[in-house]
Amino acid sequence: MKWCAPPETLRLRDDETHVWRVSLDQPAYRIQALYPTLVDEERERAGHFHTRTDRERFLVRRGLLRAILGRYVHSDPAQLRFCYGPHGKPALSPESTTAPLRFNLAHTNGVALYAITSGRELGVDIEYISADLTEEDIAKQFFSQPETDVLRSLTGQKRKDAFFTCWTRKEAYLKARGKELTLALHQFAVSLLPGAPAVLTYLQGDPREAARWSLQDLHPGPGYKAALAVEGVVGRLRCWQWPE
Repeated sequence: MKWCAPPETLRLRDDETHVWRVSLDQPAYRIQALYPTLVDEERERAGHFHTRTDRERFLVRRGLLRAILGRYVHSDPAQLRFCYGPHGKPALSPESTTAPLRFNLAHTNGVALYAITSGRELGVDIEYISADLTEEDIAKQFFSQPETDVLRSLTGQKRKDAFFTCWTRKEAYLKARGKELTLALHQFAVSLLPGAPAVLTYLQGDPREAARWSLQDLHPGPGYKAALAVEGVVGRLRCWQWPE
């Protein structure tokens, strides 16, 4: 997977999925340039963070979301307005665009991913691989029995990789559905064996649901795991790096 500089003119085809990778640790001049594009509510939220690093990362996260989406809908980033689903999933409000743009974002440890499609729901997740995490204890609490059984069959680094593969695929699917608060992680299962295709294997109570979604692993860089869930097929995946 290669992260490329984006073209001057962006075109999102119906059969494409775009993912942007950005560093949230930006120089002061870039943060200052993004700040005026934010609305008062976003600036107020930034002020609630206790550390300067967290405040600045939030400003960059929201500012770059506006900058990226503005390129797709050919609009001033400061004029974009957002609305939210019943469980908090963000979307562009109808006053901002009539285009069927769908997007989702995730961030951790100074890196953010923004995923974008046309007319298809999607979700993205990224996790920093923590060395001191006890994978089996978390899996017992949150994963389905088939997933837990696979983890127990693995050892060492393979187990850790499989755990984060499973976690990011499940979170991406939940975010795509907009059901992070209502669907328990153990009620559905994803593939996680090293080398196996990324798939949603089943959803409790709805045997046809798995066929509606595609999963795709992403590779944001050493020390991170990430995954994408897209309604229908991922199609052509294009990965952009926000310019340094």
